[in-house]
Amino acid sequence: MKKLLAVLLIVIMALFGLSACTNGNANGNNGNNGETSGNGIVGGNWNESVENGTTNPPVTTASDILIAYFSCTDTTEAIAKHIEAETKGALHEIIPEVPYTADDLKYYTNGRADKEQADSTARPAISGSVNDMEKYDFVFLGYPIWHGQAPKIIYTFLESYDFSGKTVIPFCTSHSSGIGSSDTNLYSLASNAEWVSGGRFASGTSQKTVAEWIDSLDLKFTPDVSSFDLANAKTAMRLP
Repeated sequence: MKKLLAVLLIVIMALFGLSACTNGNANGNNGNNGETSGNGIVGGNWNESVENGTTNPPVTTASDILIAYFSCTDTTEAIAKHIEAETKGALHEIIPEVPYTADDLKYYTNGRADKEQADSTARPAISGSVNDMEKYDFVFLGYPIWHGQAPKIIYTFLESYDFSGKTVIPFCTSHSSGIGSSDTNLYSLASNAEWVSGGRFASGTSQKTVAEWIDSLDLKFTPDVSSFDLANAKTAMRLP
């Protein structure tokens, strides 16, 4: 009788061991089958190889994206709102402490804008600031073209924050001028950032055109993690 009980005990222990092993393997497989972990990262470990030995970068979500813009005639604001609609990022208007009047903006009248653009040291004061600037990884920076360059208030903005580790994407608006050197002349003001070549938009540019531009940048972010599509995760995350 004792031998029979011993045999039964051994069998029961063996069955429990097999069950634990099976559950452990099932849980391990779930970490690599494209399921999303609690932090929104596929697989939960970006150091794991996915295809041909390559690894995936972390996903930047809407909460990591800032769209900062300066706009006097609403043209640049319209583009900024298109970007907001596409990325679900946070919108921030750069507001001058002393508003610009229509006369200030008239070209070749020796008005305020003319004087500021001609003065390399001009730094118009800004009203307000960005809350929690440190949390943003991507910064879309919008402005109108003034005398071929970004308005000097954009210089003020760039010198007001630490852009270390951030990616800055300039965009501008104009009636006819291209972006020219208006974006590259800003690089030295935030030399510790990673700069992406900017884009220029005309008045009335559609959201579809802006969306195509954003897509062409091949930035590694997903606009809305809450609607993450597991079946098309590779596309949604813009992975190579």
